[in-house]
Amino acid sequence: MSLYRWVMLSFSFTIAFLLHLLLFSTAPMVTAIMGEMSLSHTDFGFIFSAAMLSLILFRIPWGLIGDRIGYVNALRVALPISAASALLRALSPSYMALLASQFFLGLGLAVVLPCLPLIVREWSPRSLGFSTGFYISGFAAGNATGLGLTPYLLEVMGWRSVLLIYSWIAVAVSGLWWSLARGSMRDTAVRRPTNLLQILKGSYVWVLLLFVIASMGSYDTLATWMPKVLEMKGLNIATASFLPLGFFLAGPLMGSVLDKFQNRRMIVAVLGAVAAASIFGIAYASLPLLLQCIFLSGFTSVGVLTISLTLPAENTALSSALGSVVGFISSLGNVGPLVMPVVFGLLIDMTGAYQLSLLSVALLAGITFVLGAKNRGLWR
Repeated sequence: MSLYRWVMLSFSFTIAFLLHLLLFSTAPMVTAIMGEMSLSHTDFGFIFSAAMLSLILFRIPWGLIGDRIGYVNALRVALPISAASALLRALSPSYMALLASQFFLGLGLAVVLPCLPLIVREWSPRSLGFSTGFYISGFAAGNATGLGLTPYLLEVMGWRSVLLIYSWIAVAVSGLWWSLARGSMRDTAVRRPTNLLQILKGSYVWVLLLFVIASMGSYDTLATWMPKVLEMKGLNIATASFLPLGFFLAGPLMGSVLDKFQNRRMIVAVLGAVAAASIFGIAYASLPLLLQCIFLSGFTSVGVLTISLTLPAENTALSSALGSVVGFISSLGNVGPLVMPVVFGLLIDMTGAYQLSLLSVALLAGITFVLGAKNRGLWR
């Protein structure tokens, strides 16, 4: 692989890292932001929701734009929007200004998932699985940095200063993209219009969408509730760190498997069976088996996500609509993360225990993945 290909693939990892760093860095700032702005817990909840709303709304439009003008130009527009919004977020004089900056931050970051498959399709066509997994690990690294580094920075500076540091990272990434990024004429501007509506008439995209709903819904629900489950089991909540470890390793490892083995139906079916067993196993397993169940829960759910983002990049029939397809499945795929954490909590309220909640997540992942593997149209 040429040096410049590594530069572009490094961009894919860095941009994925930036997305989760900017999104999740506010989570450890709950007390600081609520105290300064006199907010309730509900008010603070809307800060994250504002960015999620714009992510959902604008991923499909950015996918269409990326297919039309190319990922290089799309990111040249969107990355400065993200950087400017991140700067304004750190300087927000009021709660409403903070919400507005979060909304525009999501607007800019919504470009990321639709465009990253376009980068790896051009610069790593023979290793699409590994390259897709490589940028997916960037999400995990950004998540871990936003949640892990931020508390330490808050000990020596205010929350606005922390967000200002992160915003300058966004400025730097935007400047580097404008200076160094390049693409072929084929991927810089697509002359013919995409035909997403025609593609949606078949089952291909809808099965991928179900995979994304189940994989994102399973992982995000477990990430949200795992500390509480461990607390109810009388264990150290730090044990939950094995879940993002599975997230981080699933991308490159599962991607490498995809590049070597063509029987993706079997891979997805196996991942589904292991996901169902490991997620439900969390309810009853004790140490050290519990650690394996937690790790495998993260690995299998993100493993299927890696497959879901690799398949459309491999499909030559989607060459002019790849960004649109990924924008569609990643946008509507947020149904899982929006609904399943609520269902999980509701079942705990109804039963006073976590077993039924874990069973619901296990069924979502296992049934969706195993039945999806039987869809012949997906594996042509």
